Amino acid sequence: MLKLKEMYDLAVRKGIENDPRGKKEVDKILKKAQQSFEELKDDEKKEFDIEKLANPYSDTRILFGDPETEIKNVLSGIDIEVGEVLIGDRLREKGRQVDLLLAHHPEGKALVGLYDVMNMQSEILEIFGVPINIAEGIMASRISEVKRGLLPLNHNKAVDAARIFGIPMMCIHTPADNMVTTFLQNLINKKDPETVGDIIKILKEIPEYEEAVKIGAGPTIVVGDKKRKAGKVFVDMTGGTGGSEDAFSKLATAGVGTIVGMHIGEKHRKEAEKNHINVIIAGHMASDSLGMNLVLDEFAKQGVEIMTCAGLTRVAR
Repeated sequence: MLKLKEMYDLAVRKGIENDPRGKKEVDKILKKAQQSFEELKDDEKKEFDIEKLANPYSDTRILFGDPETEIKNVLSGIDIEVGEVLIGDRLREKGRQVDLLLAHHPEGKALVGLYDVMNMQSEILEIFGVPINIAEGIMASRISEVKRGLLPLNHNKAVDAARIFGIPMMCIHTPADNMVTTFLQNLINKKDPETVGDIIKILKEIPEYEEAVKIGAGPTIVVGDKKRKAGKVFVDMTGGTGGSEDAFSKLATAGVGTIVGMHIGEKHRKEAEKNHINVIIAGHMASDSLGMNLVLDEFAKQGVEIMTCAGLTRVAR
């Protein structure tokens, strides 16, 4: 059993440990947040999100509930929307204990803050050979676009439903995405696949992707061919949401041969094709399930029982 705050802190800690940028870079970000806070006037400090001082991922938050609440049973899904909140309440009516609704995709204030984690994509592009000034330049307009797109959303709808039924709610987004990114990048680097087809074989050996194949949502090549050489492989699964389509030409120049991602828009796919970068879509729900499972395993070690819904395929490791 864990307290809600302990679960939150554990998720953030695992996210930092698995951050592709490395702990030193994350520590710099937290230090800058502290400096920014200290420089604010007293009235401005009231509006500052104090969580930023210890948590660099604005899309991961306790959305409702007392942080000291003890959590024994969790209902977790890729998306926890009003329907899933009702499922949680219905389970309670039937005598099942549901202490926490745990989403992967952000809701509430974490959804509003989604754009803020996209800055990490610039630093990840730098790791793969794109100069940081170029990476920041091509990401700036995309981050602004996503921020504007979030403004009109009814972002607190599911959180309000959880509040009505008195069920605590939390979301874990970038920490889980960091974990799946690191897991897959390390695995692919270790196996050193020669072709794009070899990468597909590696993915299909992972239970979450194996299950996804059975329902027609398994790993798919959307640019390139299974016989093509893989070259340098970039696992692109973290940083809030899809980045800039202008990144593909820079990645090609930097020597990236294949991108393994969760999903891709048509404009992005065409840019990858134009720049002769192979693209494998591993699968959105399967990839999110893998990332969440790596987090949920940490909770399970502490005696927390896990129920899943809304597209989350549970595999314990």
